[in-house]
Amino acid sequence: MFEILYALPLLAKAVILGVVEGLTEFLPISSTGHLILAGSLLGFSGEKEKLFHVAIQTGAMFSVLWYYRQRIGAVLRGLPSDPGARRFTFNVAVAFVPAAVLGVAFGGHIKRVLFHPVPVAAAFIVGGLVILWVELRQRRFGHAPHVHSVDEMTTLDALKVGFAQAFALIPGTSRSGATIIGGMLFGLSRRAATEFSFFLAIPTLIGAGIYDSWKYRELLGAADLPLFGVGLAFAFFSALACVHWLIRYVASHDFVPFAWYRIAFGVIVLVTAWTGAVQWSA
Repeated sequence: MFEILYALPLLAKAVILGVVEGLTEFLPISSTGHLILAGSLLGFSGEKEKLFHVAIQTGAMFSVLWYYRQRIGAVLRGLPSDPGARRFTFNVAVAFVPAAVLGVAFGGHIKRVLFHPVPVAAAFIVGGLVILWVELRQRRFGHAPHVHSVDEMTTLDALKVGFAQAFALIPGTSRSGATIIGGMLFGLSRRAATEFSFFLAIPTLIGAGIYDSWKYRELLGAADLPLFGVGLAFAFFSALACVHWLIRYVASHDFVPFAWYRIAFGVIVLVTAWTGAVQWSA
């Protein structure tokens, strides 16, 4: 089976990875972790492939721009005169800073050391346990959120969520998981934390895309455009469907199923790596 995956044409691999990215970017299960694992199974790894991952993450980000196009348009139009629009924009910018600074400072070292299947699997399990703890805490103590929408967030709320997002520099942690669960711990409602995670994805993924595109610019050529275009398109459409579904889901459900999925998936990867059942590549 795994030999068949290795032998797939590049465009087929781009389709698979694009769909994986779109379906996992905004769920608390780590898109980067899934891309590393899927890329390992597909034999799709290397410096150019890391840039491909960033490109399709940009495709997922475009889905947020499209889904919230009216809200984002209203914010942009209101910047000159609307204090609420300026506060919202400032909060997103503030939340973006911690991960941006730490990513530039330590991103290269993190990619060299942790961008491998086994560390990702371990992060899957730890992240799943954290989600279970937060959800149990919510049920047992019933802490009522003090922020019910992104418009009610203070700059301090945004900064706290920004530091939570920085944990997602560890692959397998999940950017959306860190921001959503962190937001809930800091008093945001489930819906407010989820929506702010969507909006925070815009500068985060744009910044990562620009930084890595410049860093690896010499690796790209015209022949790569179809591969990148296909992956980006499939990431966009699958992410758009996922965003639409997740907003409805959080209205009446918790994240416990995602926690158990993370733990089970992480255990499977660790067991198959330890037994040699799957030869996970670096």
